[in-house]
Amino acid sequence: MTITGFCPIIVTKDPESAMKTFEALGFERRHTKTDIEGGANINYAMKDANGNRVQIASSKTIPQDLTAVNINVDNFQEAYDFLIAHGFVNPRGDRVTETGSSRATLLFSPSGFAVNISEHLRER
Repeated sequence: MTITGFCPIIVTKDPESAMKTFEALGFERRHTKTDIEGGANINYAMKDANGNRVQIASSKTIPQDLTAVNINVDNFQEAYDFLIAHGFVNPRGDRVTETGSSRATLLFSPSGFAVNISEHLRER
């Protein structure tokens, strides 16, 4: 497994407010992914002039905002198995979000920090 990207991700019920804050800091919206959970959630990728990245993800079901580390990998299953073997827990059981272009899920470490692992699927 190779890490292909690494940045913070903020999961929130109010993505517009979070994006406005980062836009005021010089970040621009670079990519919007709308096909998550059947369109129920949207993920916005942002980047500033120095190449710093942040992702903002919408969720109507979280009780409060959550900040995690987003880790893009070249092999989702290998990353998932590695983290589970190190005590990470998928709060949705074994459920994974699959879209036409990615596989992803949020995991929590034994001490409570969160990581979102994601593999971008490319046509093979």
